[in-house]
Amino acid sequence: MSEQPVEPDLRAPVDDDEALRLLREGVIDLEGRMLDASNVTLVGAIRTPDLAAECVYKPVAGERPLWDFPDGTLAGREISAFLVSEATGWRVVPPTVLRDGPFGPGMVQLWIDGDEDVDLPAFVRRDDPALRRMAVFDAVVNNADRKGGHIIPTREGHVYGVDHGICFSVDPKLRTLLWRWANAPLTAETVAVLERLADELRGDLGEQLHAHLTRREVHCTQQRVAELLRTGRHPGPSGEWPALPWPPF
Repeated sequence: MSEQPVEPDLRAPVDDDEALRLLREGVIDLEGRMLDASNVTLVGAIRTPDLAAECVYKPVAGERPLWDFPDGTLAGREISAFLVSEATGWRVVPPTVLRDGPFGPGMVQLWIDGDEDVDLPAFVRRDDPALRRMAVFDAVVNNADRKGGHIIPTREGHVYGVDHGICFSVDPKLRTLLWRWANAPLTAETVAVLERLADELRGDLGEQLHAHLTRREVHCTQQRVAELLRTGRHPGPSGEWPALPWPPF
């Protein structure tokens, strides 16, 4: 978990369950705005009587209209990405909730401190198992914006991904820096995870996603998982959409 300065009687969450409780129940004290974000992205402290950390808050009211995604749906897509991430067990997405905040309903996510000593342009070219899992995750959620700045390697060795507001389109939109494994066979561990994910998408996970996505978007997610299992390979660029995000970092 991200280590943040806290008051003497407070402590940082020790696991994802505590982080989710903090995000759902905590009082948000906004401290600033990330000016390089395309949508309103606010940062601040969040506290309960016993826990404290830093968080990111993206109010639905601050979402910029997009031509290819329905208005007011980006926060729900961020929550959906977290739900899929949790179902895989890979913890790609930091703890994330949808709740009321100072400017209305929005996505609230645990702030993650990245390792500032990591050279991101070099890191994303590594044959790293965590990045390979992230590449599969992005294929499942149809991530249209996996740029380097959305990849956060931590000092503890875990690698997180953030900014999943433009995922789950019904059209092929995978756009990512993580093409290293394009058309390579999936690992046995990945196949096992995808088989379990396919079952969950037909059950409780699918029902949870229906609260944030259209039925067609959920169905297309099921189809993407089925296609990965059918081919047994990482996808390659489709040619129907730019393969790389811009700017890349």
